[in-house]
Amino acid sequence: MAVTKAAGLLGGGRVARVPEGLGYVLKRRLLGPPMVNEQLSEERLSKPLALGVLSCDGISSAAYGTEEILIELVPVFGVAAYSLILPMTGVVLLGIALVVLSYREVVSVYTRAGGSYVVARENFGPRVAQVAAVALLIDYVVTVAVQTAAGSAAIVSAFPALGPHALEIISVIAILIMCYGNLRGIREAGRAFALPTYLFSAAVVLMIVVGVAREAVGGLPQVHPAKGMYLLGHSGSGLLAWGAIYVLLRAFANGGSSLTGIEAVSNAVSALRPPEGRNARQILVMQGSIVAVLIGGISWLAHAMHARPYVSGYPTVLAQEANLVFGHGVLGRVLFFAVQAGTAAILFTGGNTSFSGFPFLASFVAEDSFLPRWLTKRGHRLVFSNGIVVLTVVSLTLGLVVGFNVNNLIPFYAIGVFTGFSMAGFGMARYHIRNKEPQWRRRLVINTVGGVYTAIVVLIFAVVKFTEGAWLVVIVFPLLVFVLIRLNREYRMESAVLETIKGTQPPPPPHYARRTVLVFVDSFDLATLAALRYARSLRPTTLRAVHFVIDGDRADTLRRDWSRAERGVVLDLVDCPDRRLTRCAADLVCREVDDPGTHVTVILPRRSYSSLLGRFLHDRTADKIASVVSRIPRSAATIIPYDVQSRVEELHEREAARAGQKTVVAVDGAAGAATTGGGSATDGVASGGTAPEGTGGSRSRRRSHLPAGSAARDDPTERYEHPVPPPGVDQIGGLAKPGRATVVGRVRAVEIRPTGGSSVFAVSVADSTGELTALFYGRQHIAGIEPGVKIRLAGAVSIRAGAATMVNPNYELLS
Repeated sequence: MAVTKAAGLLGGGRVARVPEGLGYVLKRRLLGPPMVNEQLSEERLSKPLALGVLSCDGISSAAYGTEEILIELVPVFGVAAYSLILPMTGVVLLGIALVVLSYREVVSVYTRAGGSYVVARENFGPRVAQVAAVALLIDYVVTVAVQTAAGSAAIVSAFPALGPHALEIISVIAILIMCYGNLRGIREAGRAFALPTYLFSAAVVLMIVVGVAREAVGGLPQVHPAKGMYLLGHSGSGLLAWGAIYVLLRAFANGGSSLTGIEAVSNAVSALRPPEGRNARQILVMQGSIVAVLIGGISWLAHAMHARPYVSGYPTVLAQEANLVFGHGVLGRVLFFAVQAGTAAILFTGGNTSFSGFPFLASFVAEDSFLPRWLTKRGHRLVFSNGIVVLTVVSLTLGLVVGFNVNNLIPFYAIGVFTGFSMAGFGMARYHIRNKEPQWRRRLVINTVGGVYTAIVVLIFAVVKFTEGAWLVVIVFPLLVFVLIRLNREYRMESAVLETIKGTQPPPPPHYARRTVLVFVDSFDLATLAALRYARSLRPTTLRAVHFVIDGDRADTLRRDWSRAERGVVLDLVDCPDRRLTRCAADLVCREVDDPGTHVTVILPRRSYSSLLGRFLHDRTADKIASVVSRIPRSAATIIPYDVQSRVEELHEREAARAGQKTVVAVDGAAGAATTGGGSATDGVASGGTAPEGTGGSRSRRRSHLPAGSAARDDPTERYEHPVPPPGVDQIGGLAKPGRATVVGRVRAVEIRPTGGSSVFAVSVADSTGELTALFYGRQHIAGIEPGVKIRLAGAVSIRAGAATMVNPNYELLS
């Protein structure tokens, strides 16, 4: 916590109304008003709702699991493929059972979010856990592409007239809608997200029941061959040939995609109602049972009807089955479209789960210092916006490059999924061996078998799908793990330096015999004048302006303007023949600091424009020079931004006021300052100096008194930071004289102020009418009093420099 003077965070100043930029205005229009931290609450899910919300990813994979097996079997084994589909489905169902049993042990022990990443981190350490982290991150990315591609195929299967390019168009639109909705902060726990799971499951179960019944009475038709289907192969090569075994392995790998999404429950255990562990186990069993019934039934109908997949990806096998099972009557058409609507809905909803899982997992990994820290920040609507944007960009790129076709994306899919399964299984096996809880041997066998099974699937995928895209995952996977560990090394080095500094007494402040300030100028304008004014406020021993000569004519113009202005500051013209400004600046500063008793401060005026316009107009030379100078001992660089547009508007406003009111208003060109490198941060105002009200220099000691309830009602942030005083308490803005008072407000900031051998814990509390400071002597912290909490204060009020203050008041934390 930073230690500041009374004029710092708790200065009680008037909040400057800075005009909003175009980017923020657009963001607010598109995403809605910002949400405040107090609105970050967690909704606990009941079991029926949790089954619908958390199982959509796993259950939706039944829509394409059987089709993926047939894609490998039909071209090689021909009609025999419809006999092989049943045993292959049986092997897949065995895998589902093993994964469900393995994850039942996971959710029994780890009842907080994180899934296999948390299991691996707790049992193998944070570095090995990055294997699980990378696996899950890849899984989430490919899940978005696969689910949207399958959902688009379901739509085009219902409406073939949409054409061959509809898959890509619908998939891109769906991903962008998911991104937009999640940036707005939609709640995945909503009942609307559970509806597709039950609609899809009910529609497909009805199709299976009707299909089996029609088969029993001999009225189930078969699919007729059509143009665009995979060609029916010949089975004469024999089922035991090496080539046939290879194809069976490929079919098994494709069918393994049906296991994806089962782990979603373990990633959200903390969102369930207590007892979380037991409810999670029951949901896993129900989810696994539903997936098994759906896959088994779809495979049986494919076996009976000889459904054959299309090369284009549509009509899907599921659509072919629904079309023939329900027939072409009015009711049959309604049920067919119900199956397709439920399929598309659950697939898109399953893809949307990644927009929750990916940002949360990325934030977990970033908190462990293995990913950039900016992934931990919540955005405008209290969601991890950076993670959502990253997921959108990567998944769109993957889909557009590979093609939004499920079969093309499967090779990228399952390696990440099954690696996560393996890490969870082996991690739980290690947990059982170390803790030896009751029945640990039975649980050890379950998790070990589950880990081995899924590890074998990873190996099979890496081999049989290597040339179809798995090679990219095989290469990228270890590379990403290395990058994460390397990034963590940088963070650990920084932490080690900070810990070393924390454990030592701070060195005494340096005393320099000479303080030299150099103002680097490019031209004589208002920005240069503002920089000179700030430089004088530093009271340097020596003050000089420096211009690096690149263009002789420009230097002559500057010299003439400087002489006419008579600023009282020496102007140095320094030759820069190779036009390397950073090197010339560094050489100049190095010569100045050759004297051990000299400290050099470089002032760099910078004209500020909007972010977009500034990138086109300027090459950030000031930042480059500041970066170089800050690495030189006994030197610092301070950038003085000067907002040209706001200053011009301010001048126009003052001219208008002068003309209308016949008053003389002094024009102040003070500007704020930002310090980089070795210098300390400044606020653009001279030490001990002041700036006129309305400029960026200083703040008024007294907040303008607003009537109760006058806070902007269309801004939740304003209502949050400055709550309206409830009846029966005093308005802070009305505390104009000493006496006792009771106020209710929100903590805006806290400080620790050193006072001799003790300290004062200072708390700034604001309501919609004003702001006061509460001082707690002899304290450095009070549990619960933190920025953002609502508090009631009661005590004696004193007025200090026009601001209300309470000393050691009684306090009550309000929910």
